[in-house]
Amino acid sequence: MLEHNFDYTIKALFRDKMLIFWTFAFPLILGTFFHLAFSNIEKNEQLDTINIAVVQNENYKNSVMFKKAIPALSDKKNKEHLFNTKYVTKEKAEALLEEEKIVGYFILEESPKVVVKKTGIEETILKQVVEEISTKEKTLNIVAEVTLQQHGIDETKRDIVYLDSWISATYQNILEEWEKKPTIQDISSPNLSYTMIEFYTLIAMTCLYGGVLGTVAINRNLANMSSNGKRVAVSPTSKMKLVFSSALAAYVTQLIGVLLLFLYTIFILKVDYGDDLSHIVMLAMAGCLAGLSLGIAIATLLKASDNTKMGVIISVTMLGCFFSGMMGITMKYVIDKSMPIINRINPANMITDGFYALYYYDTLDRFNTNMMSLLIFSAIMIAISIFSLRRQKYDSI
Repeated sequence: MLEHNFDYTIKALFRDKMLIFWTFAFPLILGTFFHLAFSNIEKNEQLDTINIAVVQNENYKNSVMFKKAIPALSDKKNKEHLFNTKYVTKEKAEALLEEEKIVGYFILEESPKVVVKKTGIEETILKQVVEEISTKEKTLNIVAEVTLQQHGIDETKRDIVYLDSWISATYQNILEEWEKKPTIQDISSPNLSYTMIEFYTLIAMTCLYGGVLGTVAINRNLANMSSNGKRVAVSPTSKMKLVFSSALAAYVTQLIGVLLLFLYTIFILKVDYGDDLSHIVMLAMAGCLAGLSLGIAIATLLKASDNTKMGVIISVTMLGCFFSGMMGITMKYVIDKSMPIINRINPANMITDGFYALYYYDTLDRFNTNMMSLLIFSAIMIAISIFSLRRQKYDSI
């Protein structure tokens, strides 16, 4: 009986063309629109290579750090090089700046000096880079001084040391050690994109649309909603088992819809969700369970028509997706800062934030929190549904 009800429910769900459109086709269409709308946003925001000049005076020629860092940042073999650098005299640098062929130049005097004609992002980047190199050079000087002292080279021997390029050799050794053991490591994904939040909310919406499938499946077993429900009410079969098999059919159907969305966005739209496939699958399954349980709870609590129940579920889903950033990336941040309690009980945000955690973080703490929140939410909705179903009685059928 349970297998028969499971098979029959799946067939009934797939035969409902309008239902299949909104739960299967609509997310694919919306995903396509997202791709068309956002695919070129970050390309237009990419920073162009910055044209600068370096004054080649004696101070620059004697600076190991600047002579190593600037060429590295200007190496055209690296497609993401930061600077196009001209090595010129001070007079030539001033002329290039006046003609606006460069955004600025820097000169090593007693301390590094950056000269710009106006303020802007590129000028600020140049100043920050020079300051960073200067800070590291000061650190290197301190380390080199300590190294010299450790080798017993006191001040009376310093002239000989400098003539023999001891300090330069020390610099080089320290630089090589830093390169072998960098103090800062980039462990982030090479394809980070802030527009991914839109696709996360799309997945969340698709998962929560399982509530629509759940409502339709459960209504078939409610005596006040369908003729099939009347037969279920008077049959000797356990009503809870029939409800469970119907809900399982809706859950499997929704998982198929989410799988299609993943396949379409990954292989057709080329969306990069990261490499942690197992946790992505777990989160999607938990999200579908949350959507299904929400739909069942609404179906059992509301004494209304099918269309009213579906309208409520869609409204709750879209409102949750709005708060989690679907209609504007900054909305999630605004809600998290001003009214965090909303997103803590918002299943759409739990799903979105779970994917966010997998994509941007190298630990699973935040992901685990969202997974646990989804499971607790689902358990509460299921408990409410069971309590509501057990209380339902009919004077006549």
